Amino acid sequence: MGFLEGKTAVITGAARGIGAAIAFRLAREGAAIAIIDIADASQSLADIRDAGVDCAAFHVDVSDPAAVERLREELTARLGVPSVLVNNAALHPHPTAFADLTFDYWRKTMAVNLDSVFLMTKAFLPAMRASGWGRIINVSSAAYNAAPPNGAPYIASKGGVVGLTRAVATEAGADGVTCNAIAPNPVRTPGADGSVTEEMFHMIAATQPVNKVMEPRDVAGVVAFLCRQEASFMTGQHLHIDGGAVRGD
Repeated sequence: MGFLEGKTAVITGAARGIGAAIAFRLAREGAAIAIIDIADASQSLADIRDAGVDCAAFHVDVSDPAAVERLREELTARLGVPSVLVNNAALHPHPTAFADLTFDYWRKTMAVNLDSVFLMTKAFLPAMRASGWGRIINVSSAAYNAAPPNGAPYIASKGGVVGLTRAVATEAGADGVTCNAIAPNPVRTPGADGSVTEEMFHMIAATQPVNKVMEPRDVAGVVAFLCRQEASFMTGQHLHIDGGAVRGD
């Protein structure tokens, strides 16, 4: 029996890549899985059902307040009250110099990367607090610390995710709900294809004490740990999953 047996986990952006790996990892621990994405999630859905757990996919724009509210009602009716929320959905950066940025692109990035975290947390945190147990894991990025050029909207949005994580942790901890953020280095996923070349992946890996290109399973294992009861005293943290690229606070 897995440590999430009898619980429901909600993962945004779980049709592929990091989100799909997280969904499958939590399914292995017995959680019923809600895949939230605007992309086709049929493959993730099939993989998780093959693992023998209940799973449902919801086609939802998580930056749309009305859509998220409908999701809360439909998901709870279908799978029960969620105990785990992983806010992974994000608009991957399209490198653009600050001088060339438009406000529309800035707002779109903020809506998908930061507003969605607020909306999903607002939707599902109250029931977690009422039940006295919950885990919220928000996906930040190593880019928040490294601040590479031509990525201002993405970097700012991920900084907002860290701030929101700390604020929610402060308010929800007394009710048995932890809230942490994880910051992966670039991960080899379909979503990264347009912004990180294979050569760049290996250049990044060469700067890490653990000299290998990150894969989605490297992130999923840390998420699973944060869901364990043994992690109940850890909240408000920004954890770097980067092979040791960041060594310090």
